[in-house]
Amino acid sequence: MKSFNESGLNEALLKGIEALGFETPTPVQQLVIPHALTHKGDIVALAQTGTGKTAAFGLPLLHLTDPTIRFVQAIVLCPTRELCMQVTSDLVNYAKFASQFKVTAVYGGTSIDQQIRAVRSGTQIVVATPGRLVDLIQREAIALDKVRHFVLDEADEMLNMGFKDELDIILSAAGNRDSMWLFSATMSEEVRSISRTYMPAPLELRIGNKNAVNENIEHVYYICRPDDKYSVLKRIVDSNPGIFGLIFCRTKADTKEIAEQMMRDGYNSEALHGDLSQNDRDRVMNRFREGTLQLLIATDVAARGIDVNDISHVINYGLPDDNEVYTHRSGRTGRAGKKGVSITITTTKFEDRIRQIERFAKAVFTKKVIPSGAEVCEQQLYNIVKGIRDIDVRHEEIDPFMPKIYEELQDLSKEDLIKRFASMEFNRFLEYYKGAMDLNIYPRNVRTRSSSSSSTGLGIKSSGSFQRVFVSIGDADGVDKREFVKLLSRDMQIPIEAIGKIDISRTYLHFDIDKEFVAPIRTGFEGMKVNGRKVRVDEAMPRNDVRADSGGGRKPVFQRADSDRSSDRPRRRFEDAGKNKKSR
Repeated sequence: MKSFNESGLNEALLKGIEALGFETPTPVQQLVIPHALTHKGDIVALAQTGTGKTAAFGLPLLHLTDPTIRFVQAIVLCPTRELCMQVTSDLVNYAKFASQFKVTAVYGGTSIDQQIRAVRSGTQIVVATPGRLVDLIQREAIALDKVRHFVLDEADEMLNMGFKDELDIILSAAGNRDSMWLFSATMSEEVRSISRTYMPAPLELRIGNKNAVNENIEHVYYICRPDDKYSVLKRIVDSNPGIFGLIFCRTKADTKEIAEQMMRDGYNSEALHGDLSQNDRDRVMNRFREGTLQLLIATDVAARGIDVNDISHVINYGLPDDNEVYTHRSGRTGRAGKKGVSITITTTKFEDRIRQIERFAKAVFTKKVIPSGAEVCEQQLYNIVKGIRDIDVRHEEIDPFMPKIYEELQDLSKEDLIKRFASMEFNRFLEYYKGAMDLNIYPRNVRTRSSSSSSTGLGIKSSGSFQRVFVSIGDADGVDKREFVKLLSRDMQIPIEAIGKIDISRTYLHFDIDKEFVAPIRTGFEGMKVNGRKVRVDEAMPRNDVRADSGGGRKPVFQRADSDRSSDRPRRRFEDAGKNKKSR
């Protein structure tokens, strides 16, 4: 089947497909539709989300339904309210020129009495969530003995959400059905169990490899320190000015926190989690579907059923525990034949999980360098220029004001005008990312990046030549590598890539530093005291009594020479050294 005209679908449905702009069937549609129209038994179809599954089962389901019979002939089960509503809308659109069909959605969170009346008014196809359908069965508002066709859409999601008992009740009550079509992105043991129990000899159709992700999705990841994850998230968003993305967090608490931070920082973002009321959830989802919300920050459970085709990026704010969850997350982008990017922000501790997901999902992950401040500003500038070029000029409205504008700007050259228009928005990013630190983590034997990408901030270059330096603080002062790197990078604004190997002894430490930053470090330590003792910086002493890691001790307390020495004022702790630095 290379075109819908070859599918065997009736003329009314073909007309509806044409009106929707469908031209060439997707692979899952090419494979499933002919079998669904002719195969009398059960079908198991494995395909990723966003590959056109709704049309793959929806079109043959409508074709096989008799519009002259006024009772429920087919049921589609969906894991969430959102997907239930989306599938219903799609079926109605497919049947636009076959208006005799009546499709009813039933789901929780709204009046069950209204839904009962709708079902009893002559509905032929019911699209339902499992919990609400069980309620209707128990109220004897719907009978399944005359239902001919069952569809389980995103069966793995339904089982992951704990609907196993509801599925058992529903499928046991539908023993007279002619066929059941099970659609799933992955073939987990739970899905296999449903198939074995209720589908004696199903025809199994597989689109792509088992558990494989959509080939239209690029998979990348960034490694950073745990404390830098939010800063890295902002860098990624800022370096993709046109992003329309979904950000996944592990918990409701993380979702709320990240969403609140991003909204405070001026990002067009909102949260989606289980504590939202249904009205708030609908409001957020409507904004996201309409494209007026740029970033949706959600938990896995809350995001189930989101069916938005234009998501450009999925960002994993940390990896999920289950490999299948990653498959579902990434499947939110790269839909309807479009390209998408799945980005993961993680730490060195969890880098091995990337390899596990690669093997499971049969995907290739690319490790990327976290964008520098200069790179972010570059992308923003090009986006501003593109916006100026593509802006819709309303000549009739602006022309009357042009003489005054020409008079006001007549002393500026073309080059000056271009710079000033571009700078109106660009200056904000330029100011924010001025002197931005490098957030990447480098192996110990990698001192600097290649000369083509050795920028450590805005206008700062690494020399690539290192000097070993001695500092008179050590393990006895409670100094460890992490806190020392924080002091250099955050308080003294030393780029991470300029910091080399650190060896800590009991009373002092040695570390390698790019020669370009030796002078700033001397200045930074000048007048500083640790636990009341003046810090001394000098060229490296001979290496003896040094260890790779500190054993941990009391917290180091750093104090500037000009700080208040009275005993009733707290001294500045080492970890707070960069507290007063401007963050945004």
